[in-house]
Amino acid sequence: MAVTRERFNQGLTYQGFKDSMTQNREPFENNERNAPTEPEDVAAFSRLSKPLDVLVIAGDWCADVIANLPILGRLALESGKLNLRVFDRDTNEDLMSEYLNGGQFRSVPVFAFFDADWRQLGVFTERPKSVTEFRAKKRLEIFTEHPEFGSPNAPVDQLPEETRTKLNQTIRAMRAETAPFANREVIRELRAIVEKVPVG
Repeated sequence: MAVTRERFNQGLTYQGFKDSMTQNREPFENNERNAPTEPEDVAAFSRLSKPLDVLVIAGDWCADVIANLPILGRLALESGKLNLRVFDRDTNEDLMSEYLNGGQFRSVPVFAFFDADWRQLGVFTERPKSVTEFRAKKRLEIFTEHPEFGSPNAPVDQLPEETRTKLNQTIRAMRAETAPFANREVIRELRAIVEKVPVG
């Protein structure tokens, strides 16, 4: 099915999604406060002649949602040109089936941008490819430096609990360390979508 305005309007507002969160709200709001939106980033959205509707598919359990949706939320708030409606991934299968990553994966977040005539202008899914590649490289470095973690391709649940805990802490630290790069890449990709929209 094609997404319709009627279906879009059934979603939660951005604030409504935050109010509905049952986990990770504190880190979500912390990421929102610290989103590295520069004046030129906000200006790229503020220049839009008409607001865009952005369909968001998300889940408050997902690390990429907690990292990336607050950036979109800040850009919407500061520019006044993005109308967000958020849908839970697991209870909106009709929408998720429209935006499967690579045609098969239920990756979130999904941000689908539409103009006033309900034409889709672009879609952001999960995270930028550049971030996936950079973090994969950093992850391999972690396993090289810590032979006690075993093979990077082995199931984590096969590790002893203490080792698994240390690995998870190390991966979390790596994600935090690479967050500034990741955040800028998210903003770059979101700007690339709206900068294709004719102004005037």
